[in-house]
Amino acid sequence: MYIYNVTTNIEETAHHFWVKWMKETHIPQVLSTGKFLSAKFTKVLVEEDMGGFTYSVQYTVPDKETLERYYEEDAPALIESIQKKFAGQLVSFKTELEVVDEYFVQRAAATHYLFTYGTLQEREVQLGVFSRPLNGFEDELPQYIISKEKVADLYPTLLHTGVKEDIIKGQVYTLSHQELQKADKYEGAAYERILIQLASGKNAWAYIAK
Repeated sequence: MYIYNVTTNIEETAHHFWVKWMKETHIPQVLSTGKFLSAKFTKVLVEEDMGGFTYSVQYTVPDKETLERYYEEDAPALIESIQKKFAGQLVSFKTELEVVDEYFVQRAAATHYLFTYGTLQEREVQLGVFSRPLNGFEDELPQYIISKEKVADLYPTLLHTGVKEDIIKGQVYTLSHQELQKADKYEGAAYERILIQLASGKNAWAYIAK
């Protein structure tokens, strides 16, 4: 994961119009390129010797290759639009940051195991549902297979066979009660949560189509 940071000092006379334009036009245009995962627009709390106001926009991007494609395919036109609209009124510089690791505060005690075999293993889904990435461990669910029938013709579900040789490999995550409720909401009315026993002997929740 990388962060593409753009720091800008904008003159006081253009400040309010520039902030409005950044929020309503420029940042949405950058995100619409499909290269970035998210953006954070911040004000730098420092009095500049040059005057004006300083802001930073941090765009998260999955890898360096995607960022390079942004430079080649999208950045020239976007930079040109800024220069035309705010010529002589701002100074900007960019910084590339590589994310080494991320840390999140877990505010509630984790009390539930959740066995997953689908989209809840995806980092971006986890961030959207739980506001944090999940650290899990591998385990197996015996006597089940992934059903050939899919929910809404898209999403997988479990099928109990009772056959010892049938095994599903998945990821197990430890969730708080509040996070488990968020998972319920994400899975929706098409799934129900059932209690199952994993190959390790742990009891865990899993989602199965109704």
